[in-house]
Amino acid sequence: MTYRWIGIVLFCLGLGGVALTKGSDLVAESYFDEVAAQGGTTLRLAVSALGGHLSRYEPLPALMADHDDIEELVVHPQDQALRLRANIYLKSINDLLKSSDIYIMTLDGETIAASNYDGPASFVGQNFSYRPYFQDAAKGQQSKFFALGTTSHKRGYYFASPIFFNEEIKGVIVFKVDIEGIEASFGNGENRIFVNDPEGIIFMTGTPEWLYAAIQPLTPERIAKTESSRRYSDADLKPLGLTRGTFGAHDMMTIREGEQEKEYLFLSQPMPDAGWTVNVLMDTSSVRTQVKTTMIAIVLCLCLAGALVAAMLQRRKSLQDRLVHQAEARAELERRVEERTADLARVNVDIKHEIAERRQTEKRLRKTQKDLIQAGKLAALGQMSAALSHEFNQPLAAAKTYAESASLLIERGRVGEASDNLKRISVLIDRMAAIGKHLRNFARKPNEKLGPVPLDAVVSDTLEIVNARLKAADARLTVDLGPVPLQVKAGPVRLQQVLVNIISNAADAVEGLGDRQIGLTARQVGEKVILSIRDHGPGVPPAIMERIFDPFFSTKGVGKGLGLGLSISYNIVKDFGGRLSVTNLPEGGARFDIELDADVPMEIAAE
Repeated sequence: MTYRWIGIVLFCLGLGGVALTKGSDLVAESYFDEVAAQGGTTLRLAVSALGGHLSRYEPLPALMADHDDIEELVVHPQDQALRLRANIYLKSINDLLKSSDIYIMTLDGETIAASNYDGPASFVGQNFSYRPYFQDAAKGQQSKFFALGTTSHKRGYYFASPIFFNEEIKGVIVFKVDIEGIEASFGNGENRIFVNDPEGIIFMTGTPEWLYAAIQPLTPERIAKTESSRRYSDADLKPLGLTRGTFGAHDMMTIREGEQEKEYLFLSQPMPDAGWTVNVLMDTSSVRTQVKTTMIAIVLCLCLAGALVAAMLQRRKSLQDRLVHQAEARAELERRVEERTADLARVNVDIKHEIAERRQTEKRLRKTQKDLIQAGKLAALGQMSAALSHEFNQPLAAAKTYAESASLLIERGRVGEASDNLKRISVLIDRMAAIGKHLRNFARKPNEKLGPVPLDAVVSDTLEIVNARLKAADARLTVDLGPVPLQVKAGPVRLQQVLVNIISNAADAVEGLGDRQIGLTARQVGEKVILSIRDHGPGVPPAIMERIFDPFFSTKGVGKGLGLGLSISYNIVKDFGGRLSVTNLPEGGARFDIELDADVPMEIAAE
């Protein structure tokens, strides 16, 4: 009888072993899913940081190509005075924008001016006609390209734009942006980040020994394509010793590092606009350890169950044998619990290290987000530059007319009428100065405290900035702030930034439509003041209503925004202790409501 029970127990343990083998794969896949989720977050952050850094510089070559000195230089490339002025101008802009290099080429590829004209590795006199960015720009296209500089031997991303004179292409202007600063944030810990080109060659990585290594076979076709554009100059291209595989639904990569091989979970995301692929490698050694720990716990539980069953069977024997077996089972259990406790202590230490690393990552993310917010504001100013030039040209033309008329009136002795013309010129100058003042306040990083802010003053300053955008969209803005002056608790500059962003978005929404009416109203409800901006555009699609205030989310086309405007506005209003919301109206269009705390003036409160 005893032997029959022992056989049953052995059979059950055998089935348990088979179940453990299958269960081990399920547990490992669960842990890998968690690691893949963490890697996905890291990958999205890296892609956002790279895209934000490059988008700061993308519109600048086309803007600088319209500069009078640059247009004059490509028409008269041998004029040394023009070359000197262009060199000094490019150097000042390069220092201001913190870019790597800015240079100008004629259509034969010769560099005639550069921001590094006075440096040891000057581009002046160099010929870069073999670069794809030059060839595309010379055909009239806005071009982008990443490569290792053949002269500076520094990696960078190139933005190129054609230079037109009388609607004819006369030259090419190029911005080179340094990418090594972003690479420094990748780190070289257990988890790795790297970026490769379409040929599979790594050109950005936190692991220096991986630089210019290939994750795809270096076929003659790939090598020839890379050498034709001299993308990596004379750099030594080499294969990265790796082996690809899968575990369930996850891609795995094993890389030889010295005498050891390390296994990583592999995630990637392409950046089509830049022509890159961003990759994240998550070290699986800790996951394997967790799986082993979990399976050890399961085995311990099974062993404990087997010991208990064995103890029950042994009760058929004498009391002395039963007591001996119970004592052995308790000793075995205590030993295994101690082992489990030690394993848990080691896991806790690993978790603490991981928490510390995540906190450091969050700090770097906050700094990157602040830089991107300021870049978004500067991009908004860039988009308004064409309309603002028209806004300045009108009073300048009027002032010139008044000045010429005043000169004639003085010659004819009509001093009184000439004095009136001079007063009108003064009014026009004050108008242009007011516009410039509002733009400086808008572009400045705010460092203001919350306090009482008169709504009529903020709205007046806002209209000075958005007036040009409204004219460009042929939109009409009506303002109704109510019969009683209202004050809110806020910061005047930041509240102005919110209104500029929302009104500009409303102008974008109604541009080209039949009804281009935009309304701005304010009313006090209890202790709250609600500002509403209403347009008659297509409204906000329900599918994106919940995501419209997320960072980097934009419904505009490529190059028309970073997707930060509404996110910035939402967080500014939240800092004021208020709330920003959007509603689609039944009759059509959308309404943005800004709810702020009312700040009653002292004389009204005294009553």
